[in-house]
Amino acid sequence: MQTDTQAAPSSKAMLWTGRILSGLVVLFMLFDSILHILRPAKVLEAFVRIGFSEKFSLVIGIVLLACVILYVIPRTSVLGAILLTGYLGGAVSINVRAGSPLFTGTLFPVYFGVLTWGGLFFRDARLRALIPLRK
Repeated sequence: MQTDTQAAPSSKAMLWTGRILSGLVVLFMLFDSILHILRPAKVLEAFVRIGFSEKFSLVIGIVLLACVILYVIPRTSVLGAILLTGYLGGAVSINVRAGSPLFTGTLFPVYFGVLTWGGLFFRDARLRALIPLRK
């Protein structure tokens, strides 16, 4: 099926801005997933503190790692961004339930959601064509 939307051309600055933003997201999410997979004592204590069983740490780490891998691959980056958005939405709800401070805890996943989509927006012309920002 052919679409009428034309992909907006990318400047080098826009492309590199997108790569840097996406790189920051990927580095943080990889770090987070590895911590969940390795399950150090501090992570397990945090799970218990928020009311989760320790056994879910491994599952969450693997799911996050899969989402990050999809986000890094150009052909599946939009799917990865959608899945990361869902993951981050769950993190917001957990922080609300745990009574975390608003700006430093509860909204922290929202900041990463904005970085996730911002990075993809700057590096993917198809997404810019789909969501055009007007002057």
